[in-house]
Amino acid sequence: MRILVIEDEPKIAQAVKRGLELKGFAVDVVYDADTGLAHASDPDYDAIVLDRMLPGSMDGVALCQKLRAGDISTPIIMLTARGTIGDRVEGLNSGADDYLVKPFSFDELTARVRALLRRPPVQVGTSLKLADLTLNTGSYEVHRGKEPIKLSHKEFTLLEYLMHHPGQVITKDMIISHVWDQDADILPNTIEVYIGYLRNKIDRPFPKSEALLQTVRGFGYKLSTG
Repeated sequence: MRILVIEDEPKIAQAVKRGLELKGFAVDVVYDADTGLAHASDPDYDAIVLDRMLPGSMDGVALCQKLRAGDISTPIIMLTARGTIGDRVEGLNSGADDYLVKPFSFDELTARVRALLRRPPVQVGTSLKLADLTLNTGSYEVHRGKEPIKLSHKEFTLLEYLMHHPGQVITKDMIISHVWDQDADILPNTIEVYIGYLRNKIDRPFPKSEALLQTVRGFGYKLSTG
């Protein structure tokens, strides 16, 4: 899943980026409100971590209001040192989905980002489930039936993205946009390789079960819903 961080303090921004990347997210960082507005309008982002105090023509509250007024529905968590009740109310009323006060723990930030990404009914608690395939975003465990499946970081992120869109055809460009950050030099053949890795782990070892990961020739890939 791809996250946009809008934070003007470089040290904090890079720390947030590293922390989220260690949890399996692809993360892009911008440092001012106007660049943040341009990036946040991109539908390829799955969530936005937004600082409240930003340089530029607007602060984080105004930026959030502008995004919502423009029908940008990407989940937003506001990350700020301003933590009074009034500040929280103003941030949430501006359209933010959550509000986290600095200093914060990366475990809490990750948990809150994960909470924003949950899309029922395919996800309950920290688990995504499709047929007999289960992915736990809290423990980073994957099972097919009762059998554990060991995935690399990127394989896990790719599978998580696909499981958020069961039955939907996902193109290579969509995968690149949501699973890798904008600085990554990824070729379409790379996606084919990772799809192959994933198929070898979630389908081929289970010949008695339905093959879930399907190639839609000329279009992309999808996880079968039966």
